[in-house]
Amino acid sequence: MTHDLNTALLCAALQAADRGWHVFPLRPGDKRPALHGETVCPGLGDCAGGHRKWEDRATIDPDRIRRAWADRPFNIGIATGPSGLVVVDLDMPKPNSSKGTPCGVTTFKALCERAGQAVPATYRTRTASGGHHLYFTAPPGTRLGNTAGTLAPLVDTRAWGGYVVAAGSTTATGAYEVVDPAPIMGLPGWLLGLLQPTRPTPVGPLIAPVVSGSRAGRAALERECNLVRKAPEKQGNNTLNRCAFKVGRFVAWGDLARHEVEEAFQGAGEARGLTAAECRATIRSALDSSIRSARPREAA
Repeated sequence: MTHDLNTALLCAALQAADRGWHVFPLRPGDKRPALHGETVCPGLGDCAGGHRKWEDRATIDPDRIRRAWADRPFNIGIATGPSGLVVVDLDMPKPNSSKGTPCGVTTFKALCERAGQAVPATYRTRTASGGHHLYFTAPPGTRLGNTAGTLAPLVDTRAWGGYVVAAGSTTATGAYEVVDPAPIMGLPGWLLGLLQPTRPTPVGPLIAPVVSGSRAGRAALERECNLVRKAPEKQGNNTLNRCAFKVGRFVAWGDLARHEVEEAFQGAGEARGLTAAECRATIRSALDSSIRSARPREAA
């Protein structure tokens, strides 16, 4: 059985390398790299000129792959950056999450709907936990890093500095399997726009547009827009969504005009470094949800 498993994993590693994906061994039945760390580096072989981490040691050389997988059933890691890949990781909620927490597949579908886009039909695998990996080729001339929750809750991305577990690997919770063998499509432009890093914008006092409505509504809008502009790095979109949702009740009560609220949050979001399209989609979704769920003023 062990020999059969070794053979199956070796074949899967060679198939991945044949696609041009740089692979390296993960611990048997695990997601962690099987390569030595810097503190115990022998300074030999690949590391003769200094310690090389898994991203540098990942390879498409079939001879090296055969030697690496010759004796043990190593799982397969794909170094996404050297492989020219951007992988969108649609995760499952943690066991201690609130009941009804949507999974990454659901939140990514909602993101696509807000952007007016179909869910991309590309090579897709199911992870051991039940999540999904969507594979895309990276745009030429770009060097994207990893993200965690930037696109949507439970939606991460892996590019330079990241890796994914390849189909054919197994862990105690299950197997990694191909669920859609479609050709790998290029990363859609609208997703690239959301993932490209933005230059930090100096945060100064908010100069809000003139807004009509109640004093409480105007104060809430100004306060929440300031929070958006001062949002921590990589938390801009989540902060915009949360703050717009809070102000939505004033729109539902008729205290603020929706178009004025949208204009104010659009300016705050773009000042924080979010793209115009990202701001529009997030603001529209947050206000729609807030207005639908708003309680009557006397019950708030």
